[in-house]
Amino acid sequence: MSTLRLLLVAIPALSATMLTALPAPSTGNRPPVTVPAATPTTVPLWPEGVPDARPEIGPEQVDANGKVTRIAEPTLTIVPPAIDRPNGTAVIICPGGGYVGLSRQREGFQYANWLSTLGVTAFVLTNRVGDYGHPAPLQDVLRAVRLVRSRAVEFRIDPSRVGVMGSSAGGHLAACAGTLFDHPAGRTGAALDAVSARPDFLLLMYPVITLDDPVAHAGSRRALLGAQPAPELLRLLSVEKQVTAATPPTLLIHTQEDQSVPVENSILFFQALTRARVPAEMYLFEHGGHGMGMRDGLGTASDWPRRAEEWLRARGLLTSAR
Repeated sequence: MSTLRLLLVAIPALSATMLTALPAPSTGNRPPVTVPAATPTTVPLWPEGVPDARPEIGPEQVDANGKVTRIAEPTLTIVPPAIDRPNGTAVIICPGGGYVGLSRQREGFQYANWLSTLGVTAFVLTNRVGDYGHPAPLQDVLRAVRLVRSRAVEFRIDPSRVGVMGSSAGGHLAACAGTLFDHPAGRTGAALDAVSARPDFLLLMYPVITLDDPVAHAGSRRALLGAQPAPELLRLLSVEKQVTAATPPTLLIHTQEDQSVPVENSILFFQALTRARVPAEMYLFEHGGHGMGMRDGLGTASDWPRRAEEWLRARGLLTSAR
């Protein structure tokens, strides 16, 4: 078989990993990614003032490819669901970028537009990165979950169906949300700290998971924690070590060809989820390098949006909330 494609399923009643080989699906019927009918709206994440603000970092810079740097004011951009399909599910999207910048166009708005076609309300997070370092990104993603959940009526979403999606370093941040949602470092003393920051599900695309060698992404570790991080921070932010039974159901997608963030990162997280008996699925594809986004021509890896849609549908997240 020329294409490796494994579906790994963590079953709560089992402690071992099940491997089921699947036949390759057709790649010719992928759903189109269309722009939602309504105009996206951007809101400040910290209207009362950014914690430990560093305004000198700004103003925000966006290059021709949609990569964002110099982020001093974190925001959420709301991409509404397709007008005929709202189902009440919300997904906060954390773009990748190695904690140096954010690939906001490819791994933010592109995914938001796809989720919109499924009836999902998407929130693209522009979070602080290495200019601030830890714990600023963690504070931002947990604030995003709290803000979305606290304004569920306004956003017309179900507060029990708030997920977080992330790619690469954004996948690390999403995984932090799923494991460190109650950690003191994620709190700032704001009134919203009283709202639960636990996501209801995670979608992780080729995520950075561990900060331990030999499979850590050294650039993300350095940008987040500096050149000589304290051992206790390395352990805290190697999120495979923070998984518990309270970690939300998770979908992982990764490829063998990823030379930047080795596939072992996803495997480590999946194994931790299995030990904790957290429902999880993992797709490992042969082709598709790091940052593959939604590109065509990558064999079965180009069909990952359909696999993700199936996972969301199987969990009841694409059925209209009542």
